[in-house]
Amino acid sequence: MKKTLIILLMCFAPVLTFASSILYDSFEYANHDLTVPVGWTCDDQSWLCGHFDKDHNRTAHSGEWYAFTNASDSWMFIPVYMSTQLKYRLSCWAISDGSYNLEFWAGAEASPDSMSQLLINTMISSGVYENVSAYIEEIASEYQYIGIHAIAAESAYHLTIDDINVDLVNKYEFITDPSITYTSLYPGEQVSFRFNVTNLGYEPIDVIFFPSYEFFTDIHFTVEGNTCTTFHLEPDETKLVTTEATLRPTAVPGTECFLDILLDLDCSCATAMATLWVTVMDPDDIEEQAFEQGVQQVEVFDLTGKKVDPAHLKAGIYIERTLSEKGVSTRKIVKK
Repeated sequence: MKKTLIILLMCFAPVLTFASSILYDSFEYANHDLTVPVGWTCDDQSWLCGHFDKDHNRTAHSGEWYAFTNASDSWMFIPVYMSTQLKYRLSCWAISDGSYNLEFWAGAEASPDSMSQLLINTMISSGVYENVSAYIEEIASEYQYIGIHAIAAESAYHLTIDDINVDLVNKYEFITDPSITYTSLYPGEQVSFRFNVTNLGYEPIDVIFFPSYEFFTDIHFTVEGNTCTTFHLEPDETKLVTTEATLRPTAVPGTECFLDILLDLDCSCATAMATLWVTVMDPDDIEEQAFEQGVQQVEVFDLTGKKVDPAHLKAGIYIERTLSEKGVSTRKIVKK
């Protein structure tokens, strides 16, 4: 299921069947330059918002805004409810011009002394934006706040962070994108379409293809250049799937056909779907279609290589040769 809604979860959710953001902050809204980020608590104002590029690698990872600190030891807090019965994924992007130790904590109140569970502990020192990410499979207590703690090394000047995200996650979950594709085909024509598959869960998965054969035959799958019927995904990993199939010659012009690709896991614990919808075109309309698409020339040949008149095709299989500004292309057509 594709997620489009970002929510701030402040109450207990006993059953979850999909991942959902409980916190997302890209610092793009309602903030002011050189003030504490909206929604965050920072008593000594050691964390501030920045707008556009500044010195010391102060720049946004995305958009125009970011949060930064130049203090040697600084905290900021935001209210986020975390339950012992749920699992989480934390991530952000961070950049430093020196070496900063970046920590994410969970606790009962917005103070350093109340932070009781360390969620992420990493060093930021590359001089370019780094993705900081971790799956939290066990929450020790019911927490009300997340705290971010930055500790500077001697040579550090600024630590900048952006795009902070806290998700609820399942052990096994994955999505396809796009999940629906549309095209037009002649009966008997071959099609190739693509979609990405992303592992949103916190466990590696093995994905298996189960295509429908009602309207298509000769269905094949290629993943990252390799032909296969199953493939592996690590957490957060995305792979490109290319599907090739042939619309059945018996498809009726003017109707809508579909190719469903069900993706299942070897554990049968999660599924996803990619669907190709096809409008079936009439081979008798070849010349009209060419005119509408700005094609310069269309020629049709029978299987012996003899050129034939597209307006007077008999039942059979033909090869269509199209000349356009993009070059020359050929495809098989079936006349019933």
